[in-house]
Amino acid sequence: MRRIATLVLTLALVTSARAGLSPELDRALHEAKYVYIQSERKSGALGKAAEIWFYYDGKAVYVGTPPTTWRVRRIKRGRPRARIAVGKADGPAFEARGEVVRDAAAEQRLMDVYARKYPEGWSRFADKFRAGFKNGERVLVR
Repeated sequence: MRRIATLVLTLALVTSARAGLSPELDRALHEAKYVYIQSERKSGALGKAAEIWFYYDGKAVYVGTPPTTWRVRRIKRGRPRARIAVGKADGPAFEARGEVVRDAAAEQRLMDVYARKYPEGWSRFADKFRAGFKNGERVLVR
């Protein structure tokens, strides 16, 4: 069977050209269970905030998602701008830019973190993530 390349969507933290995240936002990313991602619509407006599991490594936010989601489709269509709210849809937020990349090691780190961070839910979804990353039905959004 042909392996379909796994896509990784990079949502690079973009708060300003040289400044990083505030200590409060960095702490919130380390402590929160969910992020809420709004991606850029064709009109330039941001879409509805979508709650999603995530992994934060201190540099980037990672999520695993089907390639058919709007966040992935919009990046592929040249609209990489997004807003990521932390903890709740109206929580502290930052602007981000998406980039599609391939990174099997990051996929594994995401799954390892999800197993620890979401133990109840992960037991139900682990096989879907593993198979999805292998067959292209799931992409990694960083």
